Amino acid sequence: MTRRVAVTGVGVVAPGAVGTGAFWEMLTAGRTATRTISLFDAGAFRSRIAAECDFDPAACGLGPDEVAAADRYVQFAMVAADEAVRDAGLDMAAEDPWRVGVSLGTAVGGTTRLEHDYALVSGEGARWDVDHRRAGPFLHRAFSPSALASGVAERFGAHGPVQTVSTGCTSGLDAVGYAFQAIEEGLADVYVAGASDSPISPITVACFDAIKATSANNDDPEHASRPFDARRDGFVMGEGAAVLVLEELEHARRRGAEVYCEVSGFATFGNAYHMTGLTKEGLEMSRAIDTAMDHARIDPHDIDYINAHGSGTKQNDRHETAAVKRSLGEHAYATPMSSIKSMVGHSLGAIGAIELAACTLALAHQVVPPTANYEEPDPECDLDYVPRTARERPLRRVLSVGSGFGGFQSAVVLGRPDGRSR
Repeated sequence: MTRRVAVTGVGVVAPGAVGTGAFWEMLTAGRTATRTISLFDAGAFRSRIAAECDFDPAACGLGPDEVAAADRYVQFAMVAADEAVRDAGLDMAAEDPWRVGVSLGTAVGGTTRLEHDYALVSGEGARWDVDHRRAGPFLHRAFSPSALASGVAERFGAHGPVQTVSTGCTSGLDAVGYAFQAIEEGLADVYVAGASDSPISPITVACFDAIKATSANNDDPEHASRPFDARRDGFVMGEGAAVLVLEELEHARRRGAEVYCEVSGFATFGNAYHMTGLTKEGLEMSRAIDTAMDHARIDPHDIDYINAHGSGTKQNDRHETAAVKRSLGEHAYATPMSSIKSMVGHSLGAIGAIELAACTLALAHQVVPPTANYEEPDPECDLDYVPRTARERPLRRVLSVGSGFGGFQSAVVLGRPDGRSR
């Protein structure tokens, strides 16, 4: 029999909210954090809005050396991981370090520092005969996405399996899913798992501008992220991090830990179809949902809430709606399904972990967060998207799904720690 896996700690750095308490209050109030970009002058871009984190690393407990050495996305992860480990009441010094793993996801890694130092090194006109000594001493960390997981592992003295996962916008779901599988299979007893990204930089904004994937609703940024709404015109870039502490259930019980929920199912597939395109029928995401439910040993009617990928692009929202109907059948119409991207934007690789944090808190509080800004239905998106107002509802099992550039499709099932249906 495979081992059961509990979530015992949660840490969040999100746009509009640093810390799980502030994050949950923001979600249930339906507040949005999307504003005009302030991290750089975005005046020349088509999309000039984003969901930025109001983040002071010193106020969050990071020292000057840590701030100097770590890119912004790594700082996010450190702060979120610190909160998650505290929340779990976990004394890392008392753990066998060889049984503690780290699995963290990121889509774009150290883009911010890479872009900054490239400008320093290249000089005007991108000439290569400039003084390369102007590069910062920590540029090598930005070059290596592995710096994310290795930095957090070093922070906690974790010698077990350590990995950085980069599967586009499913990175956070996949990082937690791989940690879940490792504990389930006996490779570790504890995992620090989640994701972080800080992609709000000229090069990343230009990338999504070029394919018109982001919203150009610059005059009304607070209402620009409108998943499933008929007027949606693309996603709003975000940033942030979320980290969960995962433990083998009996390990958690032996030390008297409070258990938020269990991770009970995970699946990920590729569509082998197109870098950014999705088939209209939703077959690939449906396969991930079906396999995750089978892993969790549950049926479609056992799902009480779906945390949608819900990016706010025309094709994704329709693809996802079709996938849920394919997998859940008639039960899809009775299952609330909401997108927190309407409030915190789309932080690329980090968002899947942030959404799992929201699912964990939804199970703890028995409340479904809303889809903000949803007002005008799209006939092809005809499910219950929990418009604008949070909803109290008995929740035993929730499903979180993600879709990423490159054709990645992932699903994770979380449940209350009171057994399985079959």
